[in-house]
Amino acid sequence: MNATFALIGNPNTGKTSLFNALTGSYQYVGNWSGVTVEKKVGTLHHNMGTLVDLPGIYTMNPISADEAVVSNYLLEEPTTPVLNIIDTSQLKRNLHVTIQLLERNRNVLLCLNMIDVANERGIYVDNNRLSSLLNIDVTPIIARKEQGIDNIFHGLNQLHKSTTPLVLYYGSIVEKGITSIEKKLSDLNGDINTRWLAIQYLQGNRQIENKLSSSNCEIAKIRDDTEKQLQFKEGNITLAYHIMNVRETFIQSIVDQVITIKKEPKVFMSEKIDQIVTNKFLGIPIFLFLMYMIFMVTFNWIGFPLSDLLDVFLTDMVAVWFENVLAILQVNPFIESVILEGIIGGVGGVLVFTPQIFILFFCLSLLEDSGYMARITVVMDRFMQAMGLNGKAFIPLIIGFGCNVPGIMAARSIEQERDRLITMVMLPFMSCSARLPVYALFISVFFKENQALIALSLYVLGIVIALLLAKILTSTTFKKEKSLFIMELPPYRMPQWRTLWRATWEKGKGFIRKAGTFIFGGSVIIWLLTYMGPGGIDVPMDESYLAQIGAYIAPFLAPLGFGTWQAASSLLTGFLAKEVVVSTMSIIYAAPEVQMQGLLAEYFSPLTAYGFMTFILLYVPCLATVAVMKQETHSIKWTMFAILYGLVMAYIVTFLIIQCGRILGIA
Repeated sequence: MNATFALIGNPNTGKTSLFNALTGSYQYVGNWSGVTVEKKVGTLHHNMGTLVDLPGIYTMNPISADEAVVSNYLLEEPTTPVLNIIDTSQLKRNLHVTIQLLERNRNVLLCLNMIDVANERGIYVDNNRLSSLLNIDVTPIIARKEQGIDNIFHGLNQLHKSTTPLVLYYGSIVEKGITSIEKKLSDLNGDINTRWLAIQYLQGNRQIENKLSSSNCEIAKIRDDTEKQLQFKEGNITLAYHIMNVRETFIQSIVDQVITIKKEPKVFMSEKIDQIVTNKFLGIPIFLFLMYMIFMVTFNWIGFPLSDLLDVFLTDMVAVWFENVLAILQVNPFIESVILEGIIGGVGGVLVFTPQIFILFFCLSLLEDSGYMARITVVMDRFMQAMGLNGKAFIPLIIGFGCNVPGIMAARSIEQERDRLITMVMLPFMSCSARLPVYALFISVFFKENQALIALSLYVLGIVIALLLAKILTSTTFKKEKSLFIMELPPYRMPQWRTLWRATWEKGKGFIRKAGTFIFGGSVIIWLLTYMGPGGIDVPMDESYLAQIGAYIAPFLAPLGFGTWQAASSLLTGFLAKEVVVSTMSIIYAAPEVQMQGLLAEYFSPLTAYGFMTFILLYVPCLATVAVMKQETHSIKWTMFAILYGLVMAYIVTFLIIQCGRILGIA
């Protein structure tokens, strides 16, 4: 079967969880709105066809870039059957999207998700009555637990493309406007519901306006005349408000017939917890404490012991085994050096920090799946507003802790264009997981007693610098534009171990994949640059091409305390990927982690080590981040600004740290 179905619903209704259950694939699941920022495609079980997971929307009229994806899809695929998922405990609000889908076409299967949450709150929905009133199939499910999934497959089989759309009566004035616009659209593709297009146009849907641009002048006049007549008759109200009000009245009549409340209203556990974690005085300290505990687990308690074991395995077993095998095979010395020093030395130097990466991802996934991360946006809103943004901009920044690339893409969920642009420019200052191996290496050498505290300080420093940039931009370039904050807080949920493991693995395997491909190739190239020089091949390290390249840059880094060619070369290769900094050092010092720690102590002091980590945190984004920033901002100017601003800020902040440290007598 080659049928295609679209999965549509409000943010945070469990769309992505349902998508995973129906397709067997895994997409990122977060207990907050804005997780899906572009359409994702998967193959349904039982060879039933293709399922397209679209971003969450509150209405067909898009106010953000990701919501526009839905309107565009429905325009391009006018007959595609829709799987509409709603939060049962928020039935009234969720039905606004359902009604607009039914006005387009009735080939909709309605899934009442989170019925367990609704029942706990004393909310019971008569799904049979709801099905009768809407004249569509209604299926109760619990997507997170994959309950009711078989009924969905049965319902999808019953969907037909020729069903009659829902027709609401919007009053004589608006109906006359709808009819007039429909006549102007008579030459459109017969599959497109012209009444739905007319209603969406009257409501101010920009995507529909773009679609109808060829006849915009005529139908724009119809809309203006209709609004004037409506205001003359009913007072100073807009067409959009009138249309929404008609739908609201219709939805309320349905809700009154299908919902039964069997418990007295009370304060639920989510509200009780929120009184503490979103408190304006306690919210930030609680967040910082949780991050501190995460770093304690990542570095002190579990991460480093596992890294030490992995380092022993790679150096004492894997490297020795390869060395013995190569000796038996009498491999050419050049090939032997490539494998042992270039590949195993470079890639192994990064892989040794895999435990920290996975632990950090697991802890962040735990906070996300529980619903706590959504609260951080509310807690941070007060500070973000002071910087000219709003709390919702903090969501991409948090995602950026894992990787800056999906963080930049997640900025699509921000409604205003200026907030979206500023957030994307801020994101490279979020300390992504690629920087973690660098921190882990230096912290293990110079800050053994305060590992978690030093790591936390770097993450906080990145946030502070990002907020400073936001304040500069909102006070200058975007001074006249204001910010809007719309955020839904999901209920707290008990994280599921399978979901946590899948989320951790999906994020962590990207690190391993990068080590096996990008870092693998980079390590070989870096090794070749250390192996060859103007004097030929197999030259001393200090006479290699890499040393000469680093020597040109080193003088500029001297005021920062690490003006050596080794440090300069490592920073240069870090533009490709921040993990390559560790690979470069592993190759330059030609030593496993334990021995390299001793060598680093000869070139760095605790003060300059902290300065070096600060520079790594702030300087130019990696190549992948630059590429996606250019793609998302559609601007070379803003992409170059992000690179240059980061480089300048890295130099200034690091210089201040080093100079202040020396004044205070810190070594």
